[in-house]
Amino acid sequence: MRPASRLVVFALAAAAGTCGGSGGSSPSPVENPNQMIISAAGVLTPSELVVSPGSRVLFINNHTRSHYMASDPHPDHMDCPELDPVGVLAPGQRRETGNLNRIRTCGIHDHDDFQNQALWGRIVIR
Repeated sequence: MRPASRLVVFALAAAAGTCGGSGGSSPSPVENPNQMIISAAGVLTPSELVVSPGSRVLFINNHTRSHYMASDPHPDHMDCPELDPVGVLAPGQRRETGNLNRIRTCGIHDHDDFQNQALWGRIVIR
């Protein structure tokens, strides 16, 4: 190979190594599209969410007080133990359920305010 050809090959290889370079930033994490939000007014929205088996649901508390989100029935919370990781959400907190693998409907309520129908909901896994 001629010296000029070697120089071109080297330059192309060096350029290829820097293309798309590493700007030092990592990609942004993907936000979970399956969300149940406690609004600033203290209302669970949506009140019913349909998800595919294996999904997780992200709970977001935009209210000014804490909420203890749990599965039905009150007070045992035994219908959907996958909701247990959500637990108590302080204002501004967000937390995901475990994987919802089994096809069924999971009722939800605020354990500490279980008669408040604005905080009742359902996750339908199908």
